[in-house]
Amino acid sequence: MKIVVTSPSFSKHPMLIKDMEDKFDNYVLNTKGTRFNEDELIEYIGDAQAVIIGLDQVTPRVLDSCPNLKIVSKYGVGLDNVNVLACKERKIAIGWTGGVNKLSVAEMVIGNAISLLRKLYYTSNLLKNGKWKKNGGKQLSETVIGVIGVGHIGKEVIRLLKPFNCNILVNDIIEQDEYYKKNGLTNVSKEEIYKRSDVITIHTPLTDDTKEMINASSLSLMKNDAVIINTARGLLVNLDDLEVALKTGSIGGAAIDVYDLEPPIRNGLIAIPNLINTPHIGGNSKEAVYAMGSSAIEHVCKFFDLK
Repeated sequence: MKIVVTSPSFSKHPMLIKDMEDKFDNYVLNTKGTRFNEDELIEYIGDAQAVIIGLDQVTPRVLDSCPNLKIVSKYGVGLDNVNVLACKERKIAIGWTGGVNKLSVAEMVIGNAISLLRKLYYTSNLLKNGKWKKNGGKQLSETVIGVIGVGHIGKEVIRLLKPFNCNILVNDIIEQDEYYKKNGLTNVSKEEIYKRSDVITIHTPLTDDTKEMINASSLSLMKNDAVIINTARGLLVNLDDLEVALKTGSIGGAAIDVYDLEPPIRNGLIAIPNLINTPHIGGNSKEAVYAMGSSAIEHVCKFFDLK
């Protein structure tokens, strides 16, 4: 049985490499760090029976061009890059575990929220450029936090916020009244979150309904000192509209870890001083990388009944 891995971070993780050596005789790692387009992915998978997929697009054409493929095992938590229906139609199994990197992402959200509200990133960059400006912002404690998407990661953010005694507003397409009541959360519309929140953090999947949910219209509803954090999917936010909002001061700041195109080529956006930019590392702590990789390996082993 041949297995290929597309993710560069998986392919350079010593513990995951050791696990691959222990469990599989024939495996291929993406040691060059290649980001595969469709043709390259087809060639890379080739005659393999299993693929551990990262962010690469698994399309019907990829599946049809790799006739030996039996399972697509997801390294990570989102399935928006995998055509799930096409896999089901071709009887190709999908290995996936939700929330395996939730703590890594949630910790980053809390860190970004504090950094934005207290202006740590902004004033640090000023000081590096010789400007002494004492602007300590405001505390996270007792602020209004809007959480859009209350799945694995959204719930972990809420758990980590408990010591800060925040007023937490939530919105999700799934009814979770018992969970909301137990945790003192207020279920409101997205519009209400936009209007009332000091911090808005997004944790929804990318769908036709959520694409560019943060746009000029939603941004116009926000407080002029509100901050927004996106560690989910780049296309949830219209980055052109976000750039305008930040440059005109209609919102206070933002932190984005995901982009419409990765790596991003938006130099004008990235240079904005009240924007924290990171290269899609929310779920990339060493602990999360190993957890995601171990889960992906386990799905393959279980499918082929390997010890």
